[in-house]
Amino acid sequence: MNFGKVLAILLAIGFSLSAHPPGISAAPVQIHVNNTMGPGGSEEAAIAKFKDVVEQKSSGQMVVTPFLSGQLGGEIPVLGLMKIGKTEMSLTGGLFLNQYSPEYNAINIPYLFTWEQAMEYIEGPAGQKIHELALKKGGLVVFGPQYRGPRHMTSNRAIKEAKDLKGLKMRVPQEAGWVRVWQALGTLPVAIPAPEIYMAMQTGQVEAHENTLVSPYSRSMWEVQKYIILTSHIYWPWWWVASDSWHKKLSPEQQKIIREAIEVARKYGEKVEREKDDFYTVELKKKGMTFITPDIDSFKKAARPAILDEVKRLAPDVQKAVIQYVPK
Repeated sequence: MNFGKVLAILLAIGFSLSAHPPGISAAPVQIHVNNTMGPGGSEEAAIAKFKDVVEQKSSGQMVVTPFLSGQLGGEIPVLGLMKIGKTEMSLTGGLFLNQYSPEYNAINIPYLFTWEQAMEYIEGPAGQKIHELALKKGGLVVFGPQYRGPRHMTSNRAIKEAKDLKGLKMRVPQEAGWVRVWQALGTLPVAIPAPEIYMAMQTGQVEAHENTLVSPYSRSMWEVQKYIILTSHIYWPWWWVASDSWHKKLSPEQQKIIREAIEVARKYGEKVEREKDDFYTVELKKKGMTFITPDIDSFKKAARPAILDEVKRLAPDVQKAVIQYVPK
């Protein structure tokens, strides 16, 4: 055997021993879980539960580190990092649906689904297609949704039926479908960055906005708004996702631990979210905000043409699946 071959063998043995010295286990798998929300919400609680389960089931051989408040950037940059395997997991919003599977994103249409109906849709053939396209286009493993409370309106005028919306200057996120539906309802959608919502209301630039109940509570909106209108117009869940290039490096047992921990975390996150919505309701009433249950059928009737237009933008098989949910 010549010297070159001997050297190659010795180097291989040396590298093998340095990677896994006898009696010493491999370094723990590091898992960063990203989320754009700050501490204190159901998102943090769910990620903390995920961390507990993963680290316990793996006997410390998998270590989870939460990255809250968009520490690595917003949803889109983090999706990009996961695609190239530079970060591992995220409890993300729904932006990846429009990026990778817009023709299957029926849950993004206001006034179409209840939470239960949205889950039926996600668990059906369209949901499977979302998983496949996210993997193919985004290198993303989609584990499933986590409950987020319904989105409602706040306003400085009482809104009891659809006609009361006419001419209302309303802050709406720049989701094209949302803007079109709210325009059809008679509002005047205004583009305002989320951190500027309070100031925009204080100065009269907008008169209303829509979001989950944490928004008026965390932003002290009782100082600039009088009413909360219980529209429950959309359920926009969080989604547990992971980088495929990272995930497929895990052993089958490690992948199983991840799946099981996510199931526990999803249920716990829903429990905490529902409890927090109850808390926000009590506290916002204490602060003087008036809750109105509007004639939601009038909203849905007025929005129906716009909802149908949004449905027509979806894949033909999706149109057939969701037409039953369109308001009559």
